[in-house]
Amino acid sequence: MPLRAKILDPRVASRAQMSTSPINETIKELPGDEPEDVLCNNLYGLRTIELNRPGKLNALNASMIRKIVPRLVEWEKSDMANVVVMKGAGDKAFCAGGDVQALAKKNMEGPEGQKASSDYFALEYKLDHYIATYQKPYIAFMDGITMGGGVGLSIHAPFRIATERTVFAMPETTIGFFPDVGASFFLPRMAGSIGTYLALTSDRLTGANVFYSGVATHYLHSTSLPSLESRLAELRFRDYDDIHKRLAIIEMTIEEFATGLPHTEPLLLGGELRQAIDRCFSKGTVAEVMEALKQEQGPTQAWAEKTLDTLHQRSPTSVHVAHTQMQVARDWSISDTFQREHQIASNFMKHPDFTEGVTARLISKEKPKPTPKWQPASLEEVQPGDDIAAPFFKVSNDVPTLKLLTDRDYADYPYKSFGVPTEDDIQAVVSEGRRTPREVVEHFIRRKNGRQGISTIVEEFLARKTIVNEAGKAEWENDFNRMSEQ
Repeated sequence: MPLRAKILDPRVASRAQMSTSPINETIKELPGDEPEDVLCNNLYGLRTIELNRPGKLNALNASMIRKIVPRLVEWEKSDMANVVVMKGAGDKAFCAGGDVQALAKKNMEGPEGQKASSDYFALEYKLDHYIATYQKPYIAFMDGITMGGGVGLSIHAPFRIATERTVFAMPETTIGFFPDVGASFFLPRMAGSIGTYLALTSDRLTGANVFYSGVATHYLHSTSLPSLESRLAELRFRDYDDIHKRLAIIEMTIEEFATGLPHTEPLLLGGELRQAIDRCFSKGTVAEVMEALKQEQGPTQAWAEKTLDTLHQRSPTSVHVAHTQMQVARDWSISDTFQREHQIASNFMKHPDFTEGVTARLISKEKPKPTPKWQPASLEEVQPGDDIAAPFFKVSNDVPTLKLLTDRDYADYPYKSFGVPTEDDIQAVVSEGRRTPREVVEHFIRRKNGRQGISTIVEEFLARKTIVNEAGKAEWENDFNRMSEQ
């Protein structure tokens, strides 16, 4: 059966998201759910959800989801709730992922256990989709480790605040899984081939670089977050303010607490490294990616060798699935994304690599940790023409199409203007041919109301992708080369 949600015209995507859509089902706590693993609080117009398993790095489980969803539904309907903040308890993690150890143990019970794991992902993806299409201002404090399931709670938010303690990654290929929780929607939309690089390697971004990459929309010091919460609680919106007006007010409020970006943490995914990432990870097959890495010379050779070693440690099946995912998911709507990911996740629950990877990497008490026995065992075992990813993308009648909590959908993030400038944004301004490099930078600084770090992002793009013509104006390099050839 087809698994396609209606893809909306991007020009009306924001209006579509804000349309009325009834909740399709009721999710509530069950007997036996953990007490106080989620703490909810009201302060004037602010509503907060605090993940409260600091000893487990706030890893997300079904008990937590069954507490979070009813509160979000209640607050979305309430005229008293102005802003929702999602945060984690303790100073180590926002949310380090889903409780994959419990899932791997379930899978060991056979088909019934695998179905239970699939049901968990259904519950998680319903929450993530609901957050991605939420009709109230939603802010994620990505303070500390933000991986896997924690990314699903944050990456689709209009505002995503990184701090000096933020560690972002999608580590799924290390445990025989794939980048899920809506990563199919977010990662392919990252600049160049950065999303594919992060998906295949599980590489980490920390602190300011979570902001520079566009994963976060803002960077604040962690000590500023309590004061920001208090200020958000005081905000008052007029009844006729639409969601974009309210988000603009929140954007200015967040900026009140900016104290500057650390000088000791320069932009990482830029310059020669960024060019190497685009060269290698834009290839059409995993084999071509590997070959491109082998061909790297000069200042990026050491990086390429290290990346090759990293990929050889990952599940070959996961690497191939993630690579295909980054290519085909560009055309999925937000609803498609979670429905497709549920099919893929369910297939992984039946594949030995997930249980093997979680057991070796996380459950085993051996020191050092044992090396997972992947199937197939290595990337070299995958022969040309072997499409080991294809079965994961097939729609199976054994896994019903995921029915999401609402029918809301869009083809592109409706609030992405509140994030950092994208490379498409910068290229569009450069291609007008009317500004010097300094004027391009100043244009985006004004557009972002002086937000810290914007100049760094724009200047890196200009240095990498533009030249200065005889008139002193910035020109996109491809446009300049084309004119020179004529």
